[in-house]
Amino acid sequence: MIPLCCADPEKEYVITKIGGKPEVKKHLENLGFIVGDSVAVITEQNGNIIVKVKDSRIAISREMAVKIYV
Repeated sequence: MIPLCCADPEKEYVITKIGGKPEVKKHLENLGFIVGDSVAVITEQNGNIIVKVKDSRIAISREMAVKIYV
């Protein structure tokens, strides 16, 4: 289990855990980050990480990516 910010680009992973406070977990869930779903890191730009989740590309901060484990 590694944080999403350390994941290899273009490789698909399964979300195993989401950490943080309940409001952070809810925010990530609303963005589509749900335990058991797949996610892939596309690239990292200016401290933000572009990820593919549910056929959408989403930019999240590195601080948020640390809370998502794959």
